[in-house]
Amino acid sequence: MSDVRLRRNEICYVTLLFFLNVHTVIGVWPKPQIVATSMEQYSLNPGNFKFQYASNSAAQLGCSVLDAAFKRYYSLIFPDYNAGPRDRHHLFEAKPYLLYIHVTQGGCESYPNPESSESYKLNVSTNQAELRTETVWGALRGLETFSQLVYQDDLGTYFVNKTEIEDFPRFQFRGILLDTSRHYLPVEAILKTLDAMSYSKFNVFHWHIVDDPSFPYQSRTFSDLSNKGAFHPMTHVYTQTDVRRVISHARLRGIRVLPEFDSPGHTQSWGKGQPGLLTPCYRGITPSGTFGPVNPATGSTYKFMTRLFKEVASVFPDSYIHLGGDEVDFTCWKSNPDVRQFMQKMGFGNYFTKLESFYMENIVNITSMLNRTAIVWQDVFDHHERIPKDTVLHIWKGTPAQYREELSRITKTGHGVLLAAPWYLNHISYGQDWHSAYTVQPLNFSGTEEQKKLVIGGEVCMWGEYVDATNLSPRLWPRASAAAERLWSDEKQTSSVTLAFPRLKEFRCMLLRPSLCLLATAGMSTRVCDEQSSWNRSVH
Repeated sequence: MSDVRLRRNEICYVTLLFFLNVHTVIGVWPKPQIVATSMEQYSLNPGNFKFQYASNSAAQLGCSVLDAAFKRYYSLIFPDYNAGPRDRHHLFEAKPYLLYIHVTQGGCESYPNPESSESYKLNVSTNQAELRTETVWGALRGLETFSQLVYQDDLGTYFVNKTEIEDFPRFQFRGILLDTSRHYLPVEAILKTLDAMSYSKFNVFHWHIVDDPSFPYQSRTFSDLSNKGAFHPMTHVYTQTDVRRVISHARLRGIRVLPEFDSPGHTQSWGKGQPGLLTPCYRGITPSGTFGPVNPATGSTYKFMTRLFKEVASVFPDSYIHLGGDEVDFTCWKSNPDVRQFMQKMGFGNYFTKLESFYMENIVNITSMLNRTAIVWQDVFDHHERIPKDTVLHIWKGTPAQYREELSRITKTGHGVLLAAPWYLNHISYGQDWHSAYTVQPLNFSGTEEQKKLVIGGEVCMWGEYVDATNLSPRLWPRASAAAERLWSDEKQTSSVTLAFPRLKEFRCMLLRPSLCLLATAGMSTRVCDEQSSWNRSVH
């Protein structure tokens, strides 16, 4: 996969500069917290540009995250540069431009975690720029910002303006969900999405890896889950090597990988490879031959789940695991005499929400013993289920008024919250529907300041009923970038879609194919960049 992405320094942007007669950038996306820039510009010679670890930086040569990032970002900053003999001759004639990186903490070989700092300070001046951060993850965000500051004039010379930036994310959790069960997504499509996520400073890949239609995760412990539950046991699975590749690719971009194994509902594919796991449904006193959710009334269920999640915790390094818990249909449970007998024994009466609560409490306890924090969909809270205080609730449904009320109720109990309801981007509508994603106000609900601190972030969801590798990128981008700015930037500075549009248009334009941007120089409007259907910074 080529990692070379076209930047704003392409000719489409140069054309815009020519007509505006402004020799500066329109702005970084997502917008930094504090920016000071001037008309003073410095030319950059690709042959004399160098990333340099500061002498007192905790990270030095050999830091896997930053060494890889330097190679990546050199190609992103200078996408059309190929050093030849003539260029090498001029290496000794031009003064070098150095980008110094100073990291105060180590962690080069670790994984990003929920507490990782992503703040950075960037100072661009004559002959050098300085990027100061606490962590390598903040350095990645600063490198992305610097790459967006570089542009070209109509002769192809690279420039960067005198700039000072102090930046940090508004929310710590900024995620994108991909559903790989309803349509299998090739690993390459996932990797390209991770690339695009890093450009907009997303930091969590929520991998909804299995569901009713298929079980593509290839388990070491329970091989029949994918052998019998995947669309194809060889071509439509994620091997352990595939999973490691995704996790490694994400780590080098400062992205956490959050796995979801949703139960007790959404588990039809599980039952094909694990007999006895699902609840047999009855028609009267006779089994119907169909199956419902996971059977919560048998001890074998919890033994299986313990072994499965022990494996999941060993494969996925993140401290969070998503346990699902949504849309459980009680019809089959109600029909099954063994389940009803179990409920009477437990004193649940006919309240099937209590049975669901019993199941989810057991699953959460299993993951707690594995030192993992559980995330569950809001249904678990709505059904009054008892869950540990550190469990994070994930809001996925409702109108704005309804999810605001849900935010208020959940945070009042002291639980952390993720907001996804306004960012279901698998839904599409005519026109510039990025507006609705951009104008979300995550903290606009009734509650104290302490309650609002419990909103740890939000997530863009791309469910797979009508999405596969052929339409994933144009369905996600640039609409997901609208949510990215909402989750990263100061809300007061980014409240206007009118002011945001030129920056988002430019951000999208710089990721398109060179041929499309070249059209703009032939007398065509730069609007051509906004009328194409692909997002080329990650998809070539």
